[in-house]
Amino acid sequence: MKSCQELRRILESGEGDARLAELYALDGKECSLAAAKTRVLSAVNEFEKLFGEDKKGATLFSGPGRTEIGGNHTDHQHGHVLCGSVDLDMLACAAPNGRNVIRVVSQGYPPVEVSLDQLNPVPEEESTSAALVRGVAAGVRERGGNIGGFDAYVTSNVLSGSGLSSSAAYEVLMGNILNHFFCGGSLSPVEIAKIAQAAENRYFGKPCGLMDQMGSSVGGAVAIDFADPAAPIVTRVGYDFSRSGHALCIVDTGSCHADLTDDYADITREMGAVAACMGRKLLRELPWEEFRSAIPRLRTQCGDRAVLRALHYYEDDRRAQEEAKALEMGDFPRFLELVNASGLSSALHLQNTWSIADPAHQAIPVALAVGRELLTGSGAIRVHGGGFAGTIQAFVPNERLEAFRNGMEEVLGPGMCHILHIRPQGGCVIFD
Repeated sequence: MKSCQELRRILESGEGDARLAELYALDGKECSLAAAKTRVLSAVNEFEKLFGEDKKGATLFSGPGRTEIGGNHTDHQHGHVLCGSVDLDMLACAAPNGRNVIRVVSQGYPPVEVSLDQLNPVPEEESTSAALVRGVAAGVRERGGNIGGFDAYVTSNVLSGSGLSSSAAYEVLMGNILNHFFCGGSLSPVEIAKIAQAAENRYFGKPCGLMDQMGSSVGGAVAIDFADPAAPIVTRVGYDFSRSGHALCIVDTGSCHADLTDDYADITREMGAVAACMGRKLLRELPWEEFRSAIPRLRTQCGDRAVLRALHYYEDDRRAQEEAKALEMGDFPRFLELVNASGLSSALHLQNTWSIADPAHQAIPVALAVGRELLTGSGAIRVHGGGFAGTIQAFVPNERLEAFRNGMEEVLGPGMCHILHIRPQGGCVIFD
């Protein structure tokens, strides 16, 4: 069992460089590796200051953010999605504390302390980190795993409001800590993702799907078939994005997600209305041919926007599957073509690039227009995540990367274009 002193030796000696490069220096740059070492060392030092020098079993853990790659608003209709973990993460230094309590100090936030004597949902904790900690611990126990107390210091560089799902990263981080210390690593990444989703649904109070947690926990590019949400089919896609000649850019448009609940709900409601008109609960249950032949009637009964949104579901559900196949075959040009088609469908059919409640503000369409101009027919660009506000996603050729970033930030402001990478590992132990 290592001490903080031993972790520092591994980091300072360079013994851990290869491991850190796998997670944090996917661009191959020495400066990226140096920054990662500084960050990880800082986490070890802060943990020691908070919890004492004599802690045994000090271990470093990572829970990455995730990006949606394909299948925009297809998951709630039990369709297919493609997502991936990124090289921004929740990083923790943790150790067992021999008590029946979990203590977590996250940089910039009040300490969290959760007693394991009470693992039922606590209404007053809803929408807090304590709820997620309690919910993950309860989920591990419900699956037959052992649990126990630990102390942790957590620091995050997952961008707030970026659609990279910091909550999923946190849940996966907590699940991996419990799995490593008390379950002997017996829980699979898929099981940890399901535990994380249940914690967010039942304890945190957010009715999210499973894509966020799967993308964070499994790692790399992940194809998910939600035909049975209780037992989704999860397939890791065998593609090394570092060989694509492209970087992943997440661009913050400076627009706010506040007050968009009705916009998101309308998509689910309208897709559901089309399915209901055809005697089904979900579009996944309605064959394309039946939908296509019924479009004249559906336009009258459900309205044109509902029909267009259903059309997007069928197209993007198919595209998500084709994107995974293209990557498996190493056909990155075909993958880019599909990403661009998804972006066009989201704009024209799904109509989630701006809110009808505030038509004067259309930051996402502006960012997409500028991005397409800067890409000059190369790469790919689309809305990212739920849409209406927030971020866009672009796959940018490496030789155009600086010009793309500079051009986007000239319009949107400095620091708004973030260069990321699809990392091959999901939630994991870094060093123990």
